[in-house]
Amino acid sequence: MAHRCAILDDYQNVATKLADWSIPDVEVTVFNEPFADRNSAIAALKGFDIVCMMRERTPFLKPTLEQLPDLKLLITSGMRNASIDLEYAGTRGITVCGTEAAGQPTAELAVGIMLELARRIGYENNRMKSGVPWQSTLGIELAGKTLGLLGFGKLGTKVGEIGKAIGMKLIAWSENLTEEKARAGGATLVSKQDLFRQADFLSIHLQLSQRTRGLVTGKDLALMKPTAFLINTSRGPIVDEPSLLAALGSRKLAGAGLDTFDVEPLPLHHPLRKLDNVVLTPHLGYVSQEGYKVYYTQMVEDIKTWLAGSPVRVLKK
Repeated sequence: MAHRCAILDDYQNVATKLADWSIPDVEVTVFNEPFADRNSAIAALKGFDIVCMMRERTPFLKPTLEQLPDLKLLITSGMRNASIDLEYAGTRGITVCGTEAAGQPTAELAVGIMLELARRIGYENNRMKSGVPWQSTLGIELAGKTLGLLGFGKLGTKVGEIGKAIGMKLIAWSENLTEEKARAGGATLVSKQDLFRQADFLSIHLQLSQRTRGLVTGKDLALMKPTAFLINTSRGPIVDEPSLLAALGSRKLAGAGLDTFDVEPLPLHHPLRKLDNVVLTPHLGYVSQEGYKVYYTQMVEDIKTWLAGSPVRVLKK
């Protein structure tokens, strides 16, 4: 009997173009649209024993997994996924595998959002194409500005490297960041409060966890300059959304660039969509041709090695 494999949330319809899914005795079904809710996901996935998921787009926590008795292999892009209940999967005998990633596209996107906030490139492009005669905005330069990095790991360091090349001054803070590590990345370690007080652009590069959920509070945002911008390409719940909406709506914060949100996809009538001082992108940080090719190619490899009895890149609790 053939194995049934579901490829989930392939929004761009590229999974079968970027990898060869012709695996003997495996029937592949691609889902291009997000499921409306958990019940819809369960109904669609009953009977599949292999599921390939794209990041956290469709969660697989215990209430979902326990309704999918046929599931035997769950594969996620990346080697970490907080939306999988690894402990329950283990008790069920479900093998959970991951993939590697390519490059640092999220860092590049964060800098691109900063440039859009500073120079309004997309805004002016749209105006010119709509027939507006000439320039209307007065941009600001990144050179000479202070870039605050909330999180100074792999991505935060890369964003800082690009910012420094532009001519920005780097400051950084995270709970476990040391002066030595900050200095090695060209940044000055400051307190959390000073990070918010001093930054002209504050870019978030932390993993979402119980420790970082709601880490950026209304009090933190109130410390920021009224000319400052917040960029979040990490995870929406790191920032208290009501406080951010209030700061942006009252212009106590000049603007924000957001790639991640509390609820994704972002609801059509969400108030963030109505603010003219916000740049929004639909969680594009990890979305690149190079990255997707690695994800999908290694998903195929994960399936083949699992079928052969020697699974690779197995995630453990």
